[in-house]
Amino acid sequence: MSSAITSLTHGQYQTVYNVFSFALASMLFTSIFLLVSQGRVLPRYRQALVISAMVCGIAAYHYIRIFNSFNEAYLPTTLGGDYALSPMGFNEAYRYVDWLLTVPLLLLETVAVLALPKVTRASLLNKLIPASALMIVLGYPGEIAADTAPKMIWGALSTIPFLFILYVLFVQLTKSLDRQSPEVSATVGRLRLLLIATWGVYPISFLFPVFGLDGSDAFVARQVGYSVADVLAKCLYGLVIYKIARMKSADDNPAFAADEFEDEPASARTAA
Repeated sequence: MSSAITSLTHGQYQTVYNVFSFALASMLFTSIFLLVSQGRVLPRYRQALVISAMVCGIAAYHYIRIFNSFNEAYLPTTLGGDYALSPMGFNEAYRYVDWLLTVPLLLLETVAVLALPKVTRASLLNKLIPASALMIVLGYPGEIAADTAPKMIWGALSTIPFLFILYVLFVQLTKSLDRQSPEVSATVGRLRLLLIATWGVYPISFLFPVFGLDGSDAFVARQVGYSVADVLAKCLYGLVIYKIARMKSADDNPAFAADEFEDEPASARTAA
């Protein structure tokens, strides 16, 4: 369970409610789009789209659970008035279960869409997958800690595998990009920056109490921050993976490119 926030104002409740609704809709329909779009890429790149759809699908399921938990946790006291915490409480653990499943898959889809040699692919995944799981596992005790000291300790421990992931993505993965087209390499570069930008929201939200933002304001800011970051890190990330798969399909097969980009300008391949 998350630390108990005993009450929310009507505006705070509606803000969290609407953000959860937005995140759920984004995850669900991005997952559907990625699944039905498999025919728009060559078979060797479809695994990456399936994994992206799985990421969004898993997140959609957990947002349903988060949504339901939130509705059961805070009940109206009067019409248009405050919402009080019920005995059910709000279960923050759903987020960490979601991240434990989806963060490794995000890294897997990044490697899968590049269609790297088997040895290179295995080497990258054997480093990225365990590190990502460890990052989430170490972050959870800090999330539920009430005091600043344990929150900082667990946050620092969780940062270690995070930095290792960045090293693998920006140093070791870069060595494999020389086999990619300039357009694909540039898009992968932007994809990694998107990952840093979105993942950077999580520790900031995690440390709101340390920055002096606490109580219901911190709760609302954390839920909004986590949800928006989730949409960017899963939905937008998945759509960029789709773009890379389209670009690589066009590079690999001129007949595919001619069919898919017929009557479109040459620049459409990089904008697909």
